[in-house]
Amino acid sequence: MLKDITIGQYFPLNSVIHRLDPRVKLLYTFVFIIMIVVANNFVSLAFCVACALVVTFVSKVPLKTVIKGLKPIIFIIVITSLLQILYVKTGVTLISFWKIRITSGGILEAVFLTFRISFLIVMSTMLTYTTSPTSMTNGLDRTFAPLSKIGIDFNIITMIMTIALRFIPTLIDEVDKIISAQKSRGANFETGSIFKRAKMLIPLFVPLLFNATRRAYELAYAMTCRCYNGGKGKTTMNALKYKKGDWLVTALTFAFVAGVIVLNIKFGEYNAKFAFNSAV
Repeated sequence: MLKDITIGQYFPLNSVIHRLDPRVKLLYTFVFIIMIVVANNFVSLAFCVACALVVTFVSKVPLKTVIKGLKPIIFIIVITSLLQILYVKTGVTLISFWKIRITSGGILEAVFLTFRISFLIVMSTMLTYTTSPTSMTNGLDRTFAPLSKIGIDFNIITMIMTIALRFIPTLIDEVDKIISAQKSRGANFETGSIFKRAKMLIPLFVPLLFNATRRAYELAYAMTCRCYNGGKGKTTMNALKYKKGDWLVTALTFAFVAGVIVLNIKFGEYNAKFAFNSAV
């Protein structure tokens, strides 16, 4: 399961998405997250899903990797979907026993929410898959540079965010190594009750905390040796500059927003009862 957590990882591939300006990718990701939440019917949701699939295909990131990134949140998706099925009572009653009533509205709502959460995660991780930590930092710095005029040094915040994202896969690898070392000494993390397995994880925290602290100290020392003092006087070797492709993707992003809004207005908020009866 630990190896399935791919957030924060960067895949250095040669694709159109990788070559885009990080500010464009940040803009599209931010807009996509808003639009997939705003989408209030299956047509606009399908439009969002189609756009996400196109981006995934163009990025050349293996589909297996993208699907693997969803495994850690399957439990959350399943629980959320079950709650929708059990508590949404609109539409036609399909199953009714004791105090439980499952309706068509609950099932449709569960499907709707499953797609929404899944592709929200897919596009969020796609940002880290296609953007190196350095480019991410530069993009965030340039995007929020106007905040420096009101006294907010966003450079420190972006540095903290990118370091935290970069350390996620590093800490996951560290945990995997510690578990392998503990297994070689006879530890068993896969059998027994849930409480027993949770108790077995406690010895992992001490070496993990020690190694994380050591890595943080080494990183701080390296930054001090390189005279890092925040965003003051900071320069970059490769200055960010919009190209024709960046302007085109920016225009397509706003077209995407317009498309979702038009589909929301044209088809309106879906009615679970009506949709199910129409399908029948």
